[in-house]
Amino acid sequence: MAIRRRRWLRITVAIPVEDPVSIFAVAMVVFLVAPLLLERHRVPGIVGIVLVGAAIGPNGAGVLERGEAIVVLGDVGLIYLMFLAGIEIDLHRFFDNIDQSVVFGLLSFLVPQVVGTCFGIWVLEFSLPTASLFAAIFASHTLLAYPVARQLGIVRNRAVTATIGGTVLANVLALLVLVVVASAEASLDWLFWVDLAVGLVVLFAGIWYLVPWLGRRFFRTLAEESYFEFLFVMAVLFVSAFSADVAGIEPIIGALVAGLALNRLVPERGPLLNRIQFVGNALFVPFFFLSIGLLVDVTVLSGSRESILLAASLIGLTLVTKFAAAWATGRLFAYADDEIGSAFGLSIGQAEALAIVLVAYDAGIPGFDAAMINGAVALILVVSVVSPIVVERYGRAVAAIEKRETRQSAAVRQRILIPFSPVPEHHETLLTYHESLLDLALLVRDERFAEPLHTVTVVRPGPETERAITAADAAIGHTEAYAAGAEVPVSFHTRVDHNVASGIVRAAVENQVTTILLDWDGMHLYRQPLFSHTIRQVLAWTDQFVLVSRIREPLNAVSRIVVVLPPRLAHDPGFHEVRRAIHRIAAGTGAPVLGIVVEGDPDQYERLVRDVESDVRVQFERLPSWERVGPYVDETVTVDDLVICASARRNSVGWQPELGEFAARLPSLTQGDFVIMYPPSGSHGDDRREADVSRPFSSARPPDRGNRSTSRSR
Repeated sequence: MAIRRRRWLRITVAIPVEDPVSIFAVAMVVFLVAPLLLERHRVPGIVGIVLVGAAIGPNGAGVLERGEAIVVLGDVGLIYLMFLAGIEIDLHRFFDNIDQSVVFGLLSFLVPQVVGTCFGIWVLEFSLPTASLFAAIFASHTLLAYPVARQLGIVRNRAVTATIGGTVLANVLALLVLVVVASAEASLDWLFWVDLAVGLVVLFAGIWYLVPWLGRRFFRTLAEESYFEFLFVMAVLFVSAFSADVAGIEPIIGALVAGLALNRLVPERGPLLNRIQFVGNALFVPFFFLSIGLLVDVTVLSGSRESILLAASLIGLTLVTKFAAAWATGRLFAYADDEIGSAFGLSIGQAEALAIVLVAYDAGIPGFDAAMINGAVALILVVSVVSPIVVERYGRAVAAIEKRETRQSAAVRQRILIPFSPVPEHHETLLTYHESLLDLALLVRDERFAEPLHTVTVVRPGPETERAITAADAAIGHTEAYAAGAEVPVSFHTRVDHNVASGIVRAAVENQVTTILLDWDGMHLYRQPLFSHTIRQVLAWTDQFVLVSRIREPLNAVSRIVVVLPPRLAHDPGFHEVRRAIHRIAAGTGAPVLGIVVEGDPDQYERLVRDVESDVRVQFERLPSWERVGPYVDETVTVDDLVICASARRNSVGWQPELGEFAARLPSLTQGDFVIMYPPSGSHGDDRREADVSRPFSSARPPDRGNRSTSRSR
């Protein structure tokens, strides 16, 4: 294309722009303006990027060429998009409903493949190999509208999960058709099939087993959360995509499998996932949609009769066959109509269609000429617009139903309080403890309520007061930056009080807190008697849900959650809060749950678990006595496990003296993480002799009413 130069105010602009800075400048303006304009008219923003790309592309105004830089960034964006789909999927639901993914994947491939092949032979008069490859163009699908589904919050819906899982199977089968047809001139003997099968098995098994193993060791070795975590995830993503390419399949398959493999290591409510989503949504994924727009040539639709026929055939067959596959799957598994519509909208996206056509064109397969390329481009244009609109239309209805059900099941608004320990001489160590507490709070936090996390730092008056307040202010800045990475607001409180527990309790009352998170290690940096008094007194003077935790290993490296359940705790009215918290932690870490029922009936707890709508995998074992619990934990629990002890306040329904004794021994039984959960109670219990944290020390005393207390909130 000839370069046109335009002069404005003595500035010469070359059209199309070729300077890298100018290309990025134009792209950033498109990414900013196009979604904002179209979303005002209830049209998905990604559609705006495609349309603006078509308008300014080489077949439009000619401002941008689809040069090498755009192609590379577009390919990276597609790989990143598939990776996001894998890393954000509900892995518990995926495995529990894997039959739905398999059925949808087979139907979304077989229906288009069979119908397309018959259409190609009988209507277009193609040979069998050409007709088969023609059908493979739309037998695969790409999750073009996935950003819309994520924005609507329906990624974990069963139909969307089945569509994402089925994408792997449908794309692999479609690419297998391409490999077979393109290699028809070669010898398709048993060695060919063995090589192909071995390559696929090695790729999938290598990513699925090696990546989690490496990830757990990397995250455990890393001293603190940093950008190295993000770089590790990016390295896994692109090495997996490259390995898939080496194995002879598309890189997007490797990216999707890498996302699934890393799913359990990236907490769904944390800074790392927020960074991954931010980079993809703001940069890489928009470049993919821009590259599609630059590829579009609307003059194709007014070209030769053959181009129009092929374009109409591809578009019509894609819409009809993909809807048939979604409808059949929906009827088999009792999907609602809106869920069927959402699955249909996700499955009509096409990005690999042009790649299949170009490979066939380069291989000289009869029928794959310029007209077929133009037809594939027209298909990509139409589905890039239709797919997000369909998902937006039906996904909103799905999201509305799920939100309505959530509001109906919602209880009291959850508010979490995290007490921090101001010990200046251990400032750096405490910052690590603060991050661990925030990670646990993000897992326990109920996202249905837009409540901030509350932190309180209680400083005792005395010669070191000002120094402790200064250390608390420094910790606030660090905590604020860490929480901002997860896009969770934090409300900070600093109090001066002679009694640490009294300051914590007053902060809980003033802020109407429902859940209190105490740090075993952080408070241990106080003098031992104070450490004993603080935890014991908080339990005695509150009736909120209290969690006492020791988090030393990264929660995203947890491989199993072991829950110790006493026999009578199931009758405690507050046990439902313990149950919800365990399910949220399990869902956030992706770890299975093993319930150890002591002297009780496992069936009773199984019935209680079924009452919670969750796809977390839970198994139960029974131990006949408390004497067996300690040796069991000591022998079977590893550093990768998170131990949760469902305890109870003294004189409550579920209380047993053995609970306190076991909780006192728990720090010595495991070197890994543990959490002791105390259910909320209707009235304050008498915990002044709580065995788990206080037996070696003196008894608690009631709050000193003469203490002076001030509070500063930020």
